[in-house]
Amino acid sequence: MTEEITLVIHGVESSEEIPGIAQIKGHAHIHCAPDLETLQCYLPSAEALLGWNFRATELRQAWPLADRLRWIQWGGAGVDAVLFPELVASDVLLTNARGVFDRAMAEYTLALILAFGKELPETCAAQREHRWSYRWTELAAGRSVLVVGVGSIGREIARVLKRMDFVVSGVGRSARDFDPDFGQVHAIGDLDRCLGETDYVVLVTPLTPQTRGFFGAPQFSAMKSSARFINLGRGELVDETALLEALKDNSIAGAGLDVFCTEPLPAESPFWDLDNVIVSPHMSGDFQGHKEAMAEVFLDNFERFRNGRELVNLIDKSVG
Repeated sequence: MTEEITLVIHGVESSEEIPGIAQIKGHAHIHCAPDLETLQCYLPSAEALLGWNFRATELRQAWPLADRLRWIQWGGAGVDAVLFPELVASDVLLTNARGVFDRAMAEYTLALILAFGKELPETCAAQREHRWSYRWTELAAGRSVLVVGVGSIGREIARVLKRMDFVVSGVGRSARDFDPDFGQVHAIGDLDRCLGETDYVVLVTPLTPQTRGFFGAPQFSAMKSSARFINLGRGELVDETALLEALKDNSIAGAGLDVFCTEPLPAESPFWDLDNVIVSPHMSGDFQGHKEAMAEVFLDNFERFRNGRELVNLIDKSVG
Protein backbone atom coordinates (compact mmCIF):
# COMPACT_ATOMS: atom_id res chain seq x y z
CA MET A 1 0.00 0.00 0.00
CA THR A 2 1.71 3.17 -1.19
CA GLU A 3 -0.98 5.89 -1.26
CA GLU A 4 -1.69 8.03 1.76
CA ILE A 5 -4.15 6.60 4.27
CA THR A 6 -6.86 8.96 5.46
CA LEU A 7 -6.57 8.97 9.25
CA VAL A 8 -8.88 10.66 11.75
CA ILE A 9 -7.54 11.28 15.24
CA HIS A 10 -10.48 11.61 17.60
CA GLY A 11 -10.07 13.46 20.88
CA VAL A 12 -7.32 15.97 20.02
CA GLU A 13 -7.21 19.51 18.67
CA SER A 14 -3.87 18.98 16.89
CA SER A 15 -1.98 15.94 15.65
CA GLU A 16 1.06 17.32 17.48
CA GLU A 17 -0.55 16.01 20.67
CA ILE A 18 0.44 12.50 19.51
CA PRO A 19 4.13 11.84 20.27
CA GLY A 20 6.07 10.78 17.17
CA ILE A 21 3.20 11.40 14.73
CA ALA A 22 5.57 13.20 12.34
CA GLN A 23 7.07 9.89 11.24
CA ILE A 24 3.87 8.84 9.41
CA LYS A 25 2.95 12.18 7.84
CA GLY A 26 4.30 11.08 4.49
CA HIS A 27 1.96 8.08 4.57
CA ALA A 28 -1.19 9.55 6.12
CA HIS A 29 -3.62 12.33 5.37
CA ILE A 30 -4.49 13.36 8.95
CA HIS A 31 -7.62 15.06 10.26
CA CYS A 32 -8.19 15.90 13.94
CA ALA A 33 -11.68 15.55 15.39
CA PRO A 34 -11.88 16.92 18.93
CA ASP A 35 -15.69 16.74 19.06
CA LEU A 36 -18.74 15.15 17.46
CA GLU A 37 -19.19 17.84 14.80
CA THR A 38 -15.68 17.49 13.39
CA LEU A 39 -15.86 13.71 13.69
CA GLN A 40 -19.01 13.70 11.59
CA CYS A 41 -17.25 15.93 9.07
CA TYR A 42 -14.15 13.77 8.60
CA LEU A 43 -15.39 10.24 9.28
CA PRO A 44 -16.92 9.59 5.81
CA SER A 45 -13.46 9.67 4.19
CA ALA A 46 -11.57 7.93 6.99
CA GLU A 47 -9.90 4.57 6.44
CA ALA A 48 -8.39 4.47 9.93
CA LEU A 49 -9.27 6.11 13.23
CA LEU A 50 -7.12 6.70 16.29
CA GLY A 51 -9.27 7.21 19.39
CA TRP A 52 -6.85 9.08 21.64
CA ASN A 53 -9.38 9.71 24.43
CA PHE A 54 -10.51 6.28 25.65
CA ARG A 55 -13.53 7.84 27.40
CA ALA A 56 -14.94 9.39 24.20
CA THR A 57 -18.36 8.05 23.19
CA GLU A 58 -19.17 10.18 20.11
CA LEU A 59 -18.17 7.51 17.61
CA ARG A 60 -21.49 5.68 17.95
CA GLN A 61 -23.42 8.83 17.00
CA ALA A 62 -21.21 9.36 13.95
CA TRP A 63 -21.04 5.67 13.00
CA PRO A 64 -23.58 5.78 10.10
CA LEU A 65 -21.06 8.03 8.29
CA ALA A 66 -18.19 5.52 8.51
CA ASP A 67 -18.36 4.36 4.90
CA ARG A 68 -14.66 3.58 4.32
CA LEU A 69 -13.41 2.80 7.84
CA ARG A 70 -11.37 -0.39 8.13
CA TRP A 71 -9.42 -0.05 11.39
CA ILE A 72 -9.75 1.64 14.79
CA GLN A 73 -6.86 1.95 17.24
CA TRP A 74 -8.29 2.75 20.68
CA GLY A 75 -6.14 4.66 23.17
CA GLY A 76 -6.81 2.53 26.22
CA ALA A 77 -6.81 -1.03 27.45
CA GLY A 78 -10.59 -1.04 27.88
CA VAL A 79 -12.64 -0.64 24.70
CA ASP A 80 -16.09 -0.46 26.32
CA ALA A 81 -16.65 3.07 24.97
CA VAL A 82 -16.73 1.72 21.39
CA LEU A 83 -18.23 -1.73 21.82
CA PHE A 84 -21.60 -0.67 20.50
CA PRO A 85 -23.57 -3.25 18.47
CA GLU A 86 -23.04 -1.60 15.09
CA LEU A 87 -19.26 -1.68 15.43
CA VAL A 88 -19.27 -5.20 16.85
CA ALA A 89 -21.28 -6.43 13.86
CA SER A 90 -19.05 -4.67 11.33
CA ASP A 91 -15.86 -5.84 9.61
CA VAL A 92 -13.87 -2.94 11.07
CA LEU A 93 -10.79 -4.12 12.94
CA LEU A 94 -10.42 -2.89 16.53
CA THR A 95 -7.10 -2.78 18.38
CA ASN A 96 -6.19 -1.33 21.77
CA ALA A 97 -3.22 -0.24 23.88
CA ARG A 98 -2.93 -3.54 25.74
CA GLY A 99 0.32 -3.85 27.65
CA VAL A 100 1.00 -0.13 28.05
CA PHE A 101 -0.69 0.20 31.44
CA ASP A 102 0.02 -3.22 32.96
CA ARG A 103 3.04 -2.40 35.10
CA ALA A 104 1.66 0.93 36.33
CA MET A 105 -1.61 -0.69 37.40
CA ALA A 106 0.22 -3.54 39.10
CA GLU A 107 2.32 -1.08 41.07
CA TYR A 108 -0.80 0.91 41.95
CA THR A 109 -2.50 -2.25 43.22
CA LEU A 110 0.50 -3.01 45.40
CA ALA A 111 0.51 0.58 46.70
CA LEU A 112 -3.16 0.40 47.68
CA ILE A 113 -2.77 -2.96 49.41
CA LEU A 114 0.26 -1.73 51.37
CA ALA A 115 -1.53 1.52 52.22
CA PHE A 116 -4.37 -0.48 53.78
CA GLY A 117 -2.14 -3.02 55.49
CA LYS A 118 0.17 -0.38 56.93
CA GLU A 119 -2.74 1.99 57.69
CA LEU A 120 -1.19 4.88 55.82
CA PRO A 121 -4.45 6.90 55.64
CA GLU A 122 -4.58 6.95 59.44
CA THR A 123 -0.88 7.86 59.64
CA CYS A 124 -1.41 10.80 57.27
CA ALA A 125 -4.52 11.93 59.14
CA ALA A 126 -2.68 11.74 62.47
CA GLN A 127 0.19 13.79 61.05
CA ARG A 128 -2.18 16.54 59.90
CA GLU A 129 -3.77 16.55 63.38
CA HIS A 130 -0.40 16.43 65.22
CA ARG A 131 -1.61 13.22 66.88
CA TRP A 132 0.74 10.40 67.97
CA SER A 133 -1.16 7.31 66.69
CA TYR A 134 1.01 4.33 67.63
CA ARG A 135 -0.37 0.90 66.61
CA TRP A 136 0.58 -2.42 65.08
CA THR A 137 0.00 -3.07 61.37
CA GLU A 138 -0.26 -6.10 59.10
CA LEU A 139 2.48 -8.04 57.35
CA ALA A 140 1.97 -8.38 53.63
CA ALA A 141 3.56 -11.82 53.32
CA GLY A 142 1.00 -14.57 53.25
CA ARG A 143 -2.05 -12.35 52.64
CA SER A 144 -4.35 -13.72 49.95
CA VAL A 145 -5.36 -11.73 46.87
CA LEU A 146 -8.06 -12.69 44.37
CA VAL A 147 -7.64 -10.95 41.00
CA VAL A 148 -10.91 -10.88 39.04
CA GLY A 149 -9.77 -10.57 35.43
CA VAL A 150 -6.86 -12.60 34.11
CA GLY A 151 -5.84 -10.58 31.06
CA SER A 152 -2.49 -8.86 30.70
CA ILE A 153 -3.18 -6.35 33.50
CA GLY A 154 -4.34 -9.03 35.92
CA ARG A 155 -1.31 -11.16 35.09
CA GLU A 156 1.14 -8.35 35.79
CA ILE A 157 -0.63 -7.68 39.09
CA ALA A 158 -0.21 -11.36 39.99
CA ARG A 159 3.49 -11.33 39.08
CA VAL A 160 4.23 -8.19 41.13
CA LEU A 161 2.27 -9.34 44.19
CA LYS A 162 3.80 -12.81 44.19
CA ARG A 163 7.25 -11.24 44.43
CA MET A 164 6.05 -9.70 47.71
CA ASP A 165 4.95 -13.15 48.95
CA PHE A 166 1.22 -12.57 48.58
CA VAL A 167 -0.83 -15.67 47.82
CA VAL A 168 -2.49 -14.82 44.50
CA SER A 169 -5.20 -16.57 42.51
CA GLY A 170 -7.40 -15.43 39.63
CA VAL A 171 -10.94 -15.54 38.33
CA GLY A 172 -11.54 -15.94 34.59
CA ARG A 173 -14.13 -17.30 32.19
CA SER A 174 -13.03 -20.88 32.82
CA ALA A 175 -11.12 -22.71 35.56
CA ARG A 176 -7.61 -24.06 35.13
CA ASP A 177 -4.79 -25.23 37.34
CA PHE A 178 -1.05 -24.67 36.97
CA ASP A 179 -1.45 -21.25 35.38
CA PRO A 180 2.03 -19.71 34.97
CA ASP A 181 1.08 -16.45 36.72
CA PHE A 182 -1.81 -17.28 39.02
CA GLY A 183 -1.22 -20.92 39.80
CA GLN A 184 -4.97 -21.46 40.04
CA VAL A 185 -7.62 -19.68 37.98
CA HIS A 186 -11.20 -20.11 39.17
CA ALA A 187 -14.24 -20.01 36.90
CA ILE A 188 -16.46 -16.95 37.18
CA GLY A 189 -19.22 -19.23 38.43
CA ASP A 190 -17.13 -19.96 41.52
CA LEU A 191 -16.54 -16.27 42.33
CA ASP A 192 -18.80 -16.07 45.38
CA ARG A 193 -17.19 -19.10 47.00
CA CYS A 194 -13.70 -17.69 46.41
CA LEU A 195 -14.60 -14.31 47.86
CA GLY A 196 -15.02 -15.77 51.32
CA GLU A 197 -11.44 -17.06 51.33
CA THR A 198 -9.43 -13.95 50.39
CA ASP A 199 -8.06 -10.84 52.09
CA TYR A 200 -8.05 -8.57 49.04
CA VAL A 201 -10.27 -8.61 45.95
CA VAL A 202 -8.87 -6.76 42.90
CA LEU A 203 -11.31 -6.10 40.06
CA VAL A 204 -9.71 -5.54 36.64
CA THR A 205 -12.06 -7.39 34.32
CA PRO A 206 -13.14 -5.59 31.11
CA LEU A 207 -16.53 -3.88 31.04
CA THR A 208 -18.84 -5.81 28.71
CA PRO A 209 -22.62 -6.35 28.64
CA GLN A 210 -22.00 -9.53 30.65
CA THR A 211 -19.89 -7.87 33.38
CA ARG A 212 -21.80 -4.60 33.79
CA GLY A 213 -22.98 -4.41 37.41
CA PHE A 214 -22.03 -8.03 38.10
CA PHE A 215 -20.29 -7.23 41.42
CA GLY A 216 -23.05 -6.34 43.85
CA ALA A 217 -24.64 -7.09 47.21
CA PRO A 218 -24.28 -10.90 47.00
CA GLN A 219 -20.57 -10.56 46.28
CA PHE A 220 -19.91 -8.07 49.09
CA SER A 221 -21.87 -10.31 51.47
CA ALA A 222 -19.70 -13.24 50.45
CA MET A 223 -16.47 -11.39 51.34
CA LYS A 224 -14.84 -11.60 54.74
CA SER A 225 -15.56 -8.63 57.03
CA SER A 226 -11.79 -8.09 57.23
CA ALA A 227 -11.33 -8.06 53.45
CA ARG A 228 -10.69 -5.03 51.24
CA PHE A 229 -12.04 -4.40 47.75
CA ILE A 230 -10.02 -2.70 44.99
CA ASN A 231 -11.55 -1.61 41.68
CA LEU A 232 -9.20 -0.50 38.90
CA GLY A 233 -11.42 -1.73 36.05
CA ARG A 234 -14.54 0.36 35.43
CA GLY A 235 -17.04 1.84 37.86
CA GLU A 236 -19.92 0.26 35.97
CA LEU A 237 -18.69 -3.21 36.93
CA VAL A 238 -19.95 -2.54 40.46
CA ASP A 239 -23.30 -1.83 42.09
CA GLU A 240 -22.11 1.31 43.88
CA THR A 241 -25.15 1.45 46.16
CA ALA A 242 -24.37 -2.05 47.42
CA LEU A 243 -20.70 -1.12 47.84
CA LEU A 244 -21.59 1.94 49.92
CA GLU A 245 -23.81 -0.14 52.18
CA ALA A 246 -21.09 -2.76 52.64
CA LEU A 247 -18.58 -0.07 53.59
CA LYS A 248 -20.91 1.80 55.92
CA ASP A 249 -22.02 -1.27 57.88
CA ASN A 250 -18.48 -2.72 57.92
CA SER A 251 -19.46 -5.82 55.96
CA ILE A 252 -16.06 -5.30 54.34
CA ALA A 253 -13.07 -3.52 55.86
CA GLY A 254 -12.35 -1.02 53.12
CA ALA A 255 -12.10 -0.18 49.43
CA GLY A 256 -9.54 1.35 47.07
CA LEU A 257 -11.50 2.92 44.22
CA ASP A 258 -9.87 4.39 41.12
CA VAL A 259 -12.96 4.21 38.89
CA PHE A 260 -16.59 5.22 39.32
CA CYS A 261 -19.86 5.13 37.42
CA THR A 262 -19.77 8.93 37.17
CA GLU A 263 -16.40 10.56 36.51
CA PRO A 264 -15.22 12.94 37.77
CA LEU A 265 -16.69 11.71 41.05
CA PRO A 266 -19.23 14.35 42.16
CA ALA A 267 -18.20 16.44 45.16
CA GLU A 268 -21.32 15.31 47.01
CA SER A 269 -20.54 11.59 46.65
CA PRO A 270 -20.41 9.82 50.03
CA PHE A 271 -17.33 7.88 48.91
CA TRP A 272 -15.19 10.97 49.59
CA ASP A 273 -15.98 11.01 53.30
CA LEU A 274 -15.67 7.34 54.24
CA ASP A 275 -12.66 6.69 56.47
CA ASN A 276 -12.22 3.17 55.07
CA VAL A 277 -12.04 4.26 51.41
CA ILE A 278 -9.14 5.51 49.28
CA VAL A 279 -10.46 7.50 46.31
CA SER A 280 -8.29 8.28 43.29
CA PRO A 281 -9.22 9.93 39.95
CA HIS A 282 -8.91 7.10 37.40
CA MET A 283 -5.13 7.39 37.35
CA SER A 284 -3.84 3.91 38.19
CA GLY A 285 -2.62 3.19 34.65
CA ASP A 286 -1.21 6.61 33.79
CA PHE A 287 2.46 7.32 34.33
CA GLN A 288 5.10 9.73 33.10
CA GLY A 289 5.69 8.58 29.53
CA HIS A 290 2.45 6.66 29.01
CA LYS A 291 1.40 8.81 26.05
CA GLU A 292 4.67 8.01 24.28
CA ALA A 293 4.08 4.32 24.95
CA MET A 294 0.52 4.53 23.59
CA ALA A 295 1.80 6.28 20.48
CA GLU A 296 4.41 3.57 19.90
CA VAL A 297 1.67 0.92 19.82
CA PHE A 298 -0.33 2.98 17.32
CA LEU A 299 2.66 3.76 15.09
CA ASP A 300 3.64 0.10 14.96
CA ASN A 301 0.10 -0.87 14.03
CA PHE A 302 -0.11 1.90 11.44
CA GLU A 303 2.92 0.48 9.64
CA ARG A 304 1.38 -2.97 9.80
CA PHE A 305 -1.94 -1.67 8.48
CA ARG A 306 -0.52 0.19 5.50
CA ASN A 307 1.62 -2.82 4.57
CA GLY A 308 -1.20 -5.35 4.93
CA ARG A 309 0.35 -7.15 7.89
CA GLU A 310 -1.37 -8.59 10.94
CA LEU A 311 -2.17 -6.00 13.62
CA VAL A 312 -1.15 -6.38 17.26
CA ASN A 313 -3.60 -6.15 20.17
CA LEU A 314 -6.51 -7.17 17.96
CA ILE A 315 -9.75 -7.24 19.98
CA ASP A 316 -12.29 -10.04 19.75
CA LYS A 317 -15.28 -7.71 19.49
CA SER A 318 -17.76 -10.44 20.35
CA VAL A 319 -16.40 -10.73 23.91
CA GLY A 320 -14.75 -7.34 24.35
